[in-house]
Amino acid sequence: TDKVHQTPTAILKGPEDKVNLTCSHTDSSYNMILWYQQSGQNTALKLIGYVRYTSPTVEDSFKGRFDVSGDAAANKMAYLHFPKVTEAEDSAVYFCAASEAQCFTIPSLLYKNPL
Repeated sequence: TDKVHQTPTAILKGPEDKVNLTCSHTDSSYNMILWYQQSGQNTALKLIGYVRYTSPTVEDSFKGRFDVSGDAAANKMAYLHFPKVTEAEDSAVYFCAASEAQCFTIPSLLYKNPL
């Protein structure tokens, strides 16, 4: 059975309209929900942002146009908000995914090459 659900499954909006999408999941080990965009011009999935536990993050290229919120751990839900449809690439397919939250540490640069 499907463990991740997105609503609405299809939506048609015009310029300046606001859009709200909801993603939910049923897997108790998942505590992160991610939102992706796939535009007609580019089939690659672009990460819009994610909610890790209750902490939302929007990628720099989508800041100011999109907002994410929710509680991926306790309520198992996250939301993607477009305050208003403004750009042609906003007309796209949107996906949500659920995952176990991962933590990565990037070691600091210890040596700098002299110029």
